[in-house]
Amino acid sequence: MSAQTSSYESDALPTETVDAVVIGGGAAGLNGALILARSRRPFVVIDSGTPRNAPATAVHGFIVLDGAPPPEILKRGRRQVREYGGRIVFGEVAAAEPAAPSADGDLRFAITLAEGRTLTARRVLVATGLRDVLPEVPGLAEHWGRSVVHCPYCHGYEVRDERIGILATGPASVHHAWLFRQLTDDLVYFTRGTELDADTRARFAARNIRIVETDVKEVVNGDDALAGVRLTDDTFVERRVLAVATRTQARTEGLDGLELPMEDLPDDMGRRFASAMAGTTEIPGVWVAGNATGLTARVGASAAAGALAGAHINALLATADTDAVLAATQKATG
Repeated sequence: MSAQTSSYESDALPTETVDAVVIGGGAAGLNGALILARSRRPFVVIDSGTPRNAPATAVHGFIVLDGAPPPEILKRGRRQVREYGGRIVFGEVAAAEPAAPSADGDLRFAITLAEGRTLTARRVLVATGLRDVLPEVPGLAEHWGRSVVHCPYCHGYEVRDERIGILATGPASVHHAWLFRQLTDDLVYFTRGTELDADTRARFAARNIRIVETDVKEVVNGDDALAGVRLTDDTFVERRVLAVATRTQARTEGLDGLELPMEDLPDDMGRRFASAMAGTTEIPGVWVAGNATGLTARVGASAAAGALAGAHINALLATADTDAVLAATQKATG
């Protein structure tokens, strides 16, 4: 268990087979869990306690909860899930894989936690989220989530009118520039070896976006804040905020045994779990929701995806339950 979760109470891991295990305790996992709980399904949420937005001070762009601190949203979410009888266990998943089916042929999955405890579930919802991969620029990572941002909708308004720099990582950074130009009149685009065609250069000029083609050497700190960047020719460019289109990687630790298909995003911008309607996957009995499959989904979209997946899981379990009872009845009367 991480230090971040040690102060939270962890529920007991059930010994009996549960209807579902939700791997991940963020917005997608908790909202999926809430739907399952309200459907009176026995389930367990396995929460590693390491959310993607941990460095952020507030969630933005989510109606009603705009401005709320991420830890408070998660705390309220856990409480609501537990009020309906849901169980939340803090820990890391070491292994997840199909297990022998039940006597009536229903699916089973075995989940093993890092400390060795095990759990059996009929269905699995993967809501592990993603990891942001930052460019390897010295000094950049320490400002992540504060003066180094990636989402204009999550952080943009809070850095409006600041001196903002775009650290290019690929073609997606050009679109990033248009979005952040909406928020400030002082925008510098650091190409970092990426190519800009003539049309893009003309558009940048029309919007007064300055282009710097000398590579970035390091991020420079000021008094408890980001001061700017130093270029490889030792030129200093003052910037108060840096925007980076990160490469995003779905968190897959412990999930190899499920053999979930994955796919790459264009322009090497990330890798996600492949999924279809309601988070279904090619693996029967396994769903994916939130940032693990929708890499650009913010909190509201992730929560909605979790709810949809939870409802779909419950619907298919209801069918499986009915089929099992019908088969048992026919066997008893046959």
